[in-house]
Amino acid sequence: MSTKKFGLIGKNISYSFSKSFFNEKFERENLKDCTYENFDFQDISELPILLKNNPNINGMNVTIPYKEAIIPYLNKLSKKASKIGAVNVVKISKKGKLKGYNSDCYGFKKALQPLLQKHHKKALILGTGGASKGVAFALEELGIEYAFVSRSGNSNTIPYDKIDQNTFDEYQIFINASPVGTFPNIEECPDLPYQFFTKNHIAFDLIYNPEVTEFLKRANEKESQTKNGYDMLVFQAEKSWDIWNR
Repeated sequence: MSTKKFGLIGKNISYSFSKSFFNEKFERENLKDCTYENFDFQDISELPILLKNNPNINGMNVTIPYKEAIIPYLNKLSKKASKIGAVNVVKISKKGKLKGYNSDCYGFKKALQPLLQKHHKKALILGTGGASKGVAFALEELGIEYAFVSRSGNSNTIPYDKIDQNTFDEYQIFINASPVGTFPNIEECPDLPYQFFTKNHIAFDLIYNPEVTEFLKRANEKESQTKNGYDMLVFQAEKSWDIWNR
């Protein structure tokens, strides 16, 4: 019986959820011919060597910082991944062709929807990396206006130091799509005036380790609705499995 190998491409990913999620799934569903492992790259240029040495890889997930950097190594993109400009799922055909997909947008949308109320009209996305692109696409599908916040504050983004009470009045959803606050740097949080959060706001953190980030803790103190990235991760992982098995 030949083994079907799957895995996660990222950098410093020993903390990752994906490996335990998939290996538990394989055990639970008695998929004895499937394995999932972490492929920890210092640089995305290591990908061709990995594939050459592992011809039985059927599919991969992609995490920070390679969601955009992997695109030149792929033979094809799904329509959605092409529009988003970021990939977090790769399917490898029997002929060894690589196709990129984005299931982040699906996972985020499904995780956010139960929290939404009529007054949630506009969102601020903290961070401008690959993860933020899937979030933006999902917000577009939900009809929610959005803007990006970044440290550089270039012409297309809002700088952190310009965020004030007026910003909190205008935007009701704050989404941390940056790695700030991830284990082990759990005391860190995005540089926001947290006193302006209210019960009418949603604070959504794509981070799931720790379970309650400093960002969520501070928003929660102001009675905002809060949610971490765990459900999003489960939804996008399940979607990955669907893609690999099509």
